[in-house]
Amino acid sequence: MSAPQRFCLLLPESLAGAGWDVLKDRPDVEGILFDDEALPGSLHSALRAADGVALGHTHFGQAEIDAAPRLRVVARIGVGYDSVDVAALTRRGIPLMMTDAENSVSVAEHTLAFMLALSKQIVAMNAMVHGGDWRERLTRGHIDLCGKTVLIIGFGRIGARTASRCLAMEMRVLVYDAMLPSETIRAAGCEPVSDMNAGVAQADFICILCPKTKETVNLFDAERLALMKATAFLINTARGGMVDEAALYDALSSGRLAGAALDVFDREPLPLDSPLLKLPNFLAAPHVSGLTREAAARMAETTVRNILDVLDGRPNMHLMLNREALRSAAPQTSTMGPQ
Repeated sequence: MSAPQRFCLLLPESLAGAGWDVLKDRPDVEGILFDDEALPGSLHSALRAADGVALGHTHFGQAEIDAAPRLRVVARIGVGYDSVDVAALTRRGIPLMMTDAENSVSVAEHTLAFMLALSKQIVAMNAMVHGGDWRERLTRGHIDLCGKTVLIIGFGRIGARTASRCLAMEMRVLVYDAMLPSETIRAAGCEPVSDMNAGVAQADFICILCPKTKETVNLFDAERLALMKATAFLINTARGGMVDEAALYDALSSGRLAGAALDVFDREPLPLDSPLLKLPNFLAAPHVSGLTREAAARMAETTVRNILDVLDGRPNMHLMLNREALRSAAPQTSTMGPQ
């Protein structure tokens, strides 16, 4: 009689405890911890026994796939996939699973927090109180959100939730999303714009909330930044690499742009010698907008369940990015994990 089938899952240190809790009722599954920041070689060694892998922001390309002969599923702890070679996974017949709306509320709230911090000059006002110097408090030019125009680029779950929060602040909400019909945007109480640049020129606040693709890399370069009002603010809580950081520095330091707030960067962690960090009109966060305690728990649980569903032969197709992988999947020579 053959031994019961067992599966091996590689789970990163960044995975919240709720993900590990899912495994408590699965004696047939072994979870192995790996360091998100480890050198590729150490991950490759662990991949040899892996049937499934959960990924934070770890790069996962052809070399990692080649190191994992048993691999049957990869799951992202989130919705972005720019660090994963999706085409290589598909060729191997390995589905890439995503979370759904687990962190959309968190990112929308963080986006609004950035808008409030910039408009109300929260960092500068706090410094005045701590420094005992109140003389400048009426000269900082802090402003209301009410009546201002915001342009939201990308009207997915996060963009739509951000829009509803801006509407609650009595703002005029413009939306650019080439993939959505105008009627959908109007039904949400927003104004669709068919020309992004026209929206950029009108906006007091611009929120980048679209996916990172080949088309959106350096979406805000020097040319597009120059279209913004000198009194406007730019916010990116989506993905790094969509704002030309050198051009942003030039715009902020020269006074051609009032301020900016970024949660994501082209290179992470952002180098401490980045000139952006020297600017008083620049706010930064360490890629945390979608990582509240609540969101981290929701994403961790969904991620592990996604892996188990695939291994159990009942994948959630709604959360599978590359459904064509199932058509190219080769028969598994072995699915037997550690005994």
